[in-house]
Amino acid sequence: MWFFVCFVSYFFLCVLRVNKKNLSKKTYNNEGTIMELRYVADPIRFQRMTTQEIRDSFLVDKLFQPDQLYLLYSEVDRGIIGSAVPGKNKLSLSGSKELATDYFCERREIGVLNIGGNGEISVDGTTFTMNNRDGLYIGKGSKEIVFSSVNATDTAAFYLLSFPAHHTYPTKQAKLADAEATQVGAAETSNKRTIYKYIHPHGIQSCQVVMGFTVLEPGSAWNTMPPHTHERRMEVYLYFDMAENTRVFHLMGPEDETRHIVVANRQAVISPSWSIHSGAGTGAYTFCWGMGGENQTFEDMDGIDIDHLK
Repeated sequence: MWFFVCFVSYFFLCVLRVNKKNLSKKTYNNEGTIMELRYVADPIRFQRMTTQEIRDSFLVDKLFQPDQLYLLYSEVDRGIIGSAVPGKNKLSLSGSKELATDYFCERREIGVLNIGGNGEISVDGTTFTMNNRDGLYIGKGSKEIVFSSVNATDTAAFYLLSFPAHHTYPTKQAKLADAEATQVGAAETSNKRTIYKYIHPHGIQSCQVVMGFTVLEPGSAWNTMPPHTHERRMEVYLYFDMAENTRVFHLMGPEDETRHIVVANRQAVISPSWSIHSGAGTGAYTFCWGMGGENQTFEDMDGIDIDHLK
């Protein structure tokens, strides 16, 4: 009897625990570009994951390495999250066996945000000057994409978010002065902030990518509270402009099974459609939000009352 109880307990433990092999990450080096493949957990397995398993599945913590172009291919809506930090040498974005294409944007589009020093992006021979917080939409069919920094001691830091594309929209730059800015929240609820929209239906046109960033007012700590989900698309939060010792406690998971990830500067979190995405910082921070999926309607959110959170 005791043997039977032990056997059944062990069996269910194996079934219910997350199999790390299923969430394994594989890294390839394609002509100097690092490509990592990431498989995330479903909402059932998520409930039983350890802290490290959650981080391994959803946290993107290898971005913005000097002189490196890094890409993470996520199975969630086939999004690619990446960064390019060119120093003395330029960095070129090329195709790979993971995409089975001759060049990266053969069937994809990219949203780019520069969170570092001044830089340049050349797209098929056209050069765009990219200052801090400038954005760029790169359309399907763009073949030669090259990143560079103006000053090798104050390098640009380009954040990339890419999704499959079915139509070619023109490559177009986004300047902060041209962004659609919306002020939301209040000081009384510690979430007063300004949302800057770059790539969206009423701004720069795209197939899937919706992208912008949010700046919190001094003294505010919370973003996206009350939280929401949107079943029709995934979202990625990139946290940046944080002090070395500042951390954001990013909330995720179903509304009744929430967990948190402690996030440092220039790290991102993958948020599947079934997960809330919200957070509070120990100090000042800014975050870039980017989405891809069924539609591009920014207001298409499924709001969650705070009293439903657990």
